[in-house]
Amino acid sequence: MAFALKKRGASKFARAADGSMTLIEHFRELRTRLFRASLAIAVGLIFGYLLAQPAFDLLKQPYCQLPGMTVDGRCQNFLQLAPTDGFILKLKLALWIGLIIGAPVWLYQLWAFIAPGLHRHERKWAYIFVVIAAPLFAAGALLAFLVVDKGLAFLLEAGVTGTDSQLEVTRYISFVTNMILLFGVAFEFPLTLLMLNFAGVVSARRLLSWWRAVVFVCFAFAAVATPDPGPFGMTLLALCLSLLYFVAVGVAFLNDKRRGRGKETYAGLDDDEVSPLEADPEPVEAGPRVDASVPVAAPQPVAAPAPIDRRYDDMT
Repeated sequence: MAFALKKRGASKFARAADGSMTLIEHFRELRTRLFRASLAIAVGLIFGYLLAQPAFDLLKQPYCQLPGMTVDGRCQNFLQLAPTDGFILKLKLALWIGLIIGAPVWLYQLWAFIAPGLHRHERKWAYIFVVIAAPLFAAGALLAFLVVDKGLAFLLEAGVTGTDSQLEVTRYISFVTNMILLFGVAFEFPLTLLMLNFAGVVSARRLLSWWRAVVFVCFAFAAVATPDPGPFGMTLLALCLSLLYFVAVGVAFLNDKRRGRGKETYAGLDDDEVSPLEADPEPVEAGPRVDASVPVAAPQPVAAPAPIDRRYDDMT
């Protein structure tokens, strides 16, 4: 045992000396990070279980605002098909809330595992992107809640059952949470463009040249994602995504100007266009004249090398 402890201490000293980690040490660190992140989510799950009922009351507001769903100031109950549906739904909501509450801890554990492999300037931009990503996701979630509030009535009125039909509780909550997740992830699209620009993959001028296709994709995505086929939800989501795209392009132009991009020799040229050469060659003076009457010395013969007496299979 003493030899094992001594050997383990020697390995730690060797790792501290050269600054590297073995594969086993990486797996051990990953295990520790995952355990701490899981512990934070478990603690958040406990608080989420206590907050599941207020969260459910908030998510069912679009349903309660439908015509005929409120009787004597009280919202009608959802339809529950199985005895365990309510309890399982409460656990799902508690898990979502636990992920949000424990986000600072498990995001830090993820960052602490990745950060040692990044440069200092990469860490700085990663901090900025994470700070921007959270408000963008929250804005997308809020917009999704508003769109569901406006589009749910149309979906029920357009069906054959009418708005006075009861909805199944698990499917309704899944519909609302999926919309929130979809809109939140969609709002991260401009941030992805900025990451490509800051990484030097694409320039701001190239991003701006895609504006027609991007605006079309935004409206097409909004037409598919929004539950309301009317102009309100689709136009609102498409305009928000298009506005975020142009803001990202503006920030990309500022970044290119700061780094001096776009001043290269090939800037503004097409792929099949020849770049201009602005070279200023130095004048070359004429050399001395050669007198033809002076004989030129004949070159000395070069002796052939002596043959090497080696076998064809002699490899030494």
